Amino acid sequence: MNSSEFRVQSSEFRFSAFASGVLRTAALAVALPLATLNAAQVADLGRDGVGVTVESEPDAVDPARDFFVTVTVKSPSGKKASLPDLRDRFRGFQVAEDVPEEPVAEADGSTTLVTRWRLVPEPMAARYRLAPFVVTVVSGEEAQTFYTAPVIFENPPAREVVTGDMEIDPKRDLPPLSWKLVGICLGILLAVAGVVCLVWLVVRKIRTMVRIHRMSPIERAMYELEALLKKGLPGRGFFKDFYVELTMVVRRYIERRHSVRAPNLTTEEFLQAAKDNPAFTPEAVAELKSFLESADMVKFAGVDATPAMADSATDKAKDYLRTDSAQPESSSAAKKGGVA
Repeated sequence: MNSSEFRVQSSEFRFSAFASGVLRTAALAVALPLATLNAAQVADLGRDGVGVTVESEPDAVDPARDFFVTVTVKSPSGKKASLPDLRDRFRGFQVAEDVPEEPVAEADGSTTLVTRWRLVPEPMAARYRLAPFVVTVVSGEEAQTFYTAPVIFENPPAREVVTGDMEIDPKRDLPPLSWKLVGICLGILLAVAGVVCLVWLVVRKIRTMVRIHRMSPIERAMYELEALLKKGLPGRGFFKDFYVELTMVVRRYIERRHSVRAPNLTTEEFLQAAKDNPAFTPEAVAELKSFLESADMVKFAGVDATPAMADSATDKAKDYLRTDSAQPESSSAAKKGGVA
């Protein structure tokens, strides 16, 4: 093969690769908008036997209320589907919290995985949506991926306020040029006010973070517990979410005070680590075991909780925190505020 023939074949290969890439990009650009589900209360995004559903509550986004989204993935027998972190896939929302549940194996061999999200709508957002995300499906040693369609959540338009017919008096109203200048001035004032508010919020956030970081373990635990109680989760029926956050308050306290990686351990692993740690008395271990195992019954075993049970669990958490903080700090404990 001479050099001219090689250049011709190389050019043909590059052109075919370029054309193939263009066709794939065009196909994806056409497919996703067509799959978009507007005003979705239940959206089915599954493919090839893998079920991916998105449920939203309430029916429409209200900036004055929290918005709840549940993502359910059902893998058929012989396959295992997984999702990426969807935290950066929500548009027009601030993510308040996510509560992943343990996978549930069904009788037919399928597996169901549920993750619940509590979102705070941004008042000035033009659209509220869940952007496309990648679903990874593993079957044996083979792994495949596919993109879901975007989900657009309904946002009712603002109601028009009719105050009656208004006649324009040329002698009284400003000329068009003056109205334009007024609009420009208002725009500048709003921009300046927005920058000032943003700076104030950032400074306030930094001050709060510094103040929290300087707290002792017990002060920070009580601060987190008070913030949790202000959410009023049990009163709204979110008992599982409440128990998840309540146990994490206690676990983070133990991590900061006794240098035990409690948030990363299961209940059984943590109790074994506590038994082997001289910072925990047998009475403290027994108290933690009762508290954590009763919380696990609500979080994982599906036990129906009541407001009275939530109050009792809160009292147990407070009693443990106060009792433990009154004990002398062990030599293995972290210094005050040393663990973020």
